[in-house]
Amino acid sequence: MKLAYYPGCVAQETGKELDLATRWVCRALGIELAEFPTFSCCGSGFLDEANEVLNIALNARNLAIAERAGLDLLTICSTCQGMLTLANVRMKDPQVKARVDGALKPLGIEYRGTVTVKHLLRVLTEDVGLPAVKAKVVRPLNGLNVGAFYGCHLLRPADEMNWESGEEPHSFEDLLAALGATPVYYRGRVMCCGFPIQFVKAETAQRVAGRQIDDAKAHGADAMATPCPLCHISLDSFQNQAAKTVGHPLDLPVFHLPQVVGLALGASPEELGLPRHLVPTDAAVAKIGARAVA
Repeated sequence: MKLAYYPGCVAQETGKELDLATRWVCRALGIELAEFPTFSCCGSGFLDEANEVLNIALNARNLAIAERAGLDLLTICSTCQGMLTLANVRMKDPQVKARVDGALKPLGIEYRGTVTVKHLLRVLTEDVGLPAVKAKVVRPLNGLNVGAFYGCHLLRPADEMNWESGEEPHSFEDLLAALGATPVYYRGRVMCCGFPIQFVKAETAQRVAGRQIDDAKAHGADAMATPCPLCHISLDSFQNQAAKTVGHPLDLPVFHLPQVVGLALGASPEELGLPRHLVPTDAAVAKIGARAVA
């Protein structure tokens, strides 16, 4: 399987461990990543609020680059997934397409709408398939209770994302079970992490993040895992601030999606960039043991 790799902004800078883990997992599963340095930011949902056509054009340009190579596009960020998918959907409107085509024409770019945008979670659960992933497990995550945290843009708006229920998804939990972990179900798993207002109303954002972490812990989670780097920033990077805001320690490690997969497939914590996390993952990793099972 060969896919156009769209890492997004965070995985190339503050969240480099996400890119590191993604590359490890893709090599282990035989997924070939085609790289395109000319990809640009997806707009992260903010540009869309200011100028919808510009945001669609920005993402249509990215999609056109993958289309020219004859490849579908792999994302590792829920927000990127949302913005790129919405561009695909909105380009079906003739009026929107005409305006976007006009914006792209000076660049010599045209997007014909043939690219499918696939988040890593969907590639693992549907394209590779859970049986194939499970067959590669050499270090089962037995004894580790993991609360999946989907975030907002991966599943919503459900009628445009056209995948799972935005209220009762199960793909991430199915994947965790295939890896040997015990999935933890809690209401906060489909709620917002607070990131969209982190730099506008920090205390409110941190209270939101703290509430979701507390919810996962209350339901028995040893760790959380998220398919979105922006959610990871809220839940891991800002966890200390969230703890101060809610008034008690949180101390819950947060994994990126490919890191939990990589651990089960035999990667070391260093290969997955776990030492880069602000909330230590050592206790969670210790629950599954350091050695792979032959």
